[in-house]
Amino acid sequence: MAGTTEESIKERTVGHQEAGQQTVAGHSDRQRAFLASLAGGLRPGQIAEDESTRTAYSVDQGPLLERHLPLAVVWAESVEDVQNIVRSCAAHQVPIVARGAGTGVSGGAHATQGCIVLSLERMNRILDLNPDDETAVVEPGVINAELNAAAAEHGLMYAPDPASYKMSTIGGNVATNAGGLRCAKYGVTRDSVLALDVVLADGSLLHTGHQTFKGVAGYDLTALLVGSEGTLAIVVGVTVRLKYLPREVHTIAAFYQDFRSAAAGVLAVGKARVQPAIMELLDNGTLTQLDEMNGSDLQTRGKSLLLIQTDGFGAAAEADVVRQVLAEGGATVTTEASEEAEMLVELRRNSRGVEMDDEFRVGEDIAVPRSRLVDFVAELEAMADRFQVRLKVVAHAGDGNLHPTFWMDRVDPATDADALVRLNAALDESIRVGLEMGGTITGEHGVGQYKLRWLGLEQPEPVRELQRRIKELFDPAGILNPGKAI
Repeated sequence: MAGTTEESIKERTVGHQEAGQQTVAGHSDRQRAFLASLAGGLRPGQIAEDESTRTAYSVDQGPLLERHLPLAVVWAESVEDVQNIVRSCAAHQVPIVARGAGTGVSGGAHATQGCIVLSLERMNRILDLNPDDETAVVEPGVINAELNAAAAEHGLMYAPDPASYKMSTIGGNVATNAGGLRCAKYGVTRDSVLALDVVLADGSLLHTGHQTFKGVAGYDLTALLVGSEGTLAIVVGVTVRLKYLPREVHTIAAFYQDFRSAAAGVLAVGKARVQPAIMELLDNGTLTQLDEMNGSDLQTRGKSLLLIQTDGFGAAAEADVVRQVLAEGGATVTTEASEEAEMLVELRRNSRGVEMDDEFRVGEDIAVPRSRLVDFVAELEAMADRFQVRLKVVAHAGDGNLHPTFWMDRVDPATDADALVRLNAALDESIRVGLEMGGTITGEHGVGQYKLRWLGLEQPEPVRELQRRIKELFDPAGILNPGKAI
């Protein structure tokens, strides 16, 4: 299971040096002393200081506000490694940015000035999988899809399934409280985490939570740590609850002539009191992109797609109700063969596109109450026209979490400057309107670095101050992922 991301980064990196072979010009004496001390406690191959590796590991897939190269990239291979690395950083007051596969899209794993990047991708063992208790204990570098494959052998699954599940790590999913397509029925990562093993900012090891499904003793520190984006502690072990692998899955594809009608279909299914496992909404811009990328013909079937899956022993009966409700609402409803159903779901998982977000293309994950989906989509379309930016929208419609992407084409420096002004104005407006509708600035991607500019619009100062005090309690010196999340 080791090194999928690490190997791909090495393939992209020209002149990759073996750990410790190259020192970095421009480091201060203090920094060189720290790096020498750090390397002394590690095995060969666990630390890299060359520029190409530091560059590759300096960012995740989120928009980059300002690039900083870490002093070094360090790969932990055990809990003891993490403890020793953190103790060394604490002694030298060096910030630590922990990362898994780097698939985050909010800049939560961007390097900060003077930091080291601590990669946990080599800590990738499934330590225990108990089919009777329906739990698993994993290291943070375990890939989401690989845990699911192991659980499936026992008729079980790990329910959270972010679109990046084939490459994202459980530790990264925990850090961002990742969601996914199955959130409508099974919830986000926090709903599947029972216990955590974490290394605190002083290098001490702490276990939180319980092995049982129920447990209410004391404050819920596990829930606090899930979604804290590496700012409170570094996750080194995760105990998760597994769910039953559905024996039957039915997929319904409903094509509409406009996105607003498809959003209305979401509410109609809810009024029928059916609980789909997956309920995804794709607009015409997304269908266009998917057809271009995959040679499919989705646009010939409609201008918007509502993709619904029911699962479990009642999947067929629930699917019949869904088909009837959607057809009554004007949709062209198809009953997909299993092969095409899997294709449609995979196309949805890849609907964000392969390119990284940057200053000319930013995807958001605003969530609004489901009753406001139709209104919010209408507002987004109006914004795109008003600010003359391009727009595509996909949504986890079952829980009101939308992923609008605004973008502009690069033309020339003079045009680009104006385009960036309009793009940022559209982003700001989408956040403001979403909050006015009772929404949130992030449903599943996290605040990271990029969304700090909007956090104050959602959370009043007393709430933010309390969070800063919690941060100070866990991390008095402020060395854990500074400048992120809060």
